Amino acid sequence: MSIGHHAAQQALQLVGAPYRYGGNTPRGFDCSGLVQYSYARAGASIARTTRGQRRQSRRLSSKQLRAGDLLFFNQTGKRGSHVGLYVGNNRFVHAPSSGKAVKLSTLANPYWQRHLLDARRPEL
Repeated sequence: MSIGHHAAQQALQLVGAPYRYGGNTPRGFDCSGLVQYSYARAGASIARTTRGQRRQSRRLSSKQLRAGDLLFFNQTGKRGSHVGLYVGNNRFVHAPSSGKAVKLSTLANPYWQRHLLDARRPEL
């Protein structure tokens, strides 16, 4: 199995963990902290911020998606301000926002389709 697949498996185990701004531990995650933690548990180092994660990855088409790829979304008027970890079957794990928990969502949801910026594969 690839490192990305292992990271996706780690992220799935964190569904239900609380959201915490700036968080990167199971006590609380923000979106990029969840990605960083999942990759670290899979044995790879990835940037801490969404901006750094975008820089450390290469763009790919949605047809090329595989477990462990990163999905970047435009939210609150900011380009690439949210990241999720693709886990397969059109689904991704992410830490959505304050007051919520890490969750499993689908790209079939019109909200996520409308806000998807791009899909990227980490260059580790």
